Amino acid sequence: MAGKPYKHKKRGAGRFVQLPEWVLATPAWATLPPGPRALYVELKRRYNGANNGEIFLSHRDAAVALHVHRNTVGPWFKMLEERGFIHMTRAPHLGSSGVGRASTWALAEASTIDGSRASLAFKKWRIPA
Repeated sequence: MAGKPYKHKKRGAGRFVQLPEWVLATPAWATLPPGPRALYVELKRRYNGANNGEIFLSHRDAAVALHVHRNTVGPWFKMLEERGFIHMTRAPHLGSSGVGRASTWALAEASTIDGSRASLAFKKWRIPA
């Protein structure tokens, strides 16, 4: 039975962002406002499966991506850090040429480039009493 070759000229669906159900079922996610959720999805979008710990996203880039003012995303990053979804791997600093360098981030649900295991800190977060 000769036919067309499999996937002949098929373009594919492209990249997607996966949000596992076990992450969404945690109290840390359930009580998270919509803004930080959108920021987390943007961070996940920049994660390619091999760059955890080197995810580059500045406040200005996040503000442009989410269509908000740049001062709005600062508290969102802080909220995601407090709840354990992300952690900063390199703080913002001035580079050798005097040009500013933004922070790099790691997702808590995946292992990082240097081989350290996923922290899953968001699973330990509880609603403050």
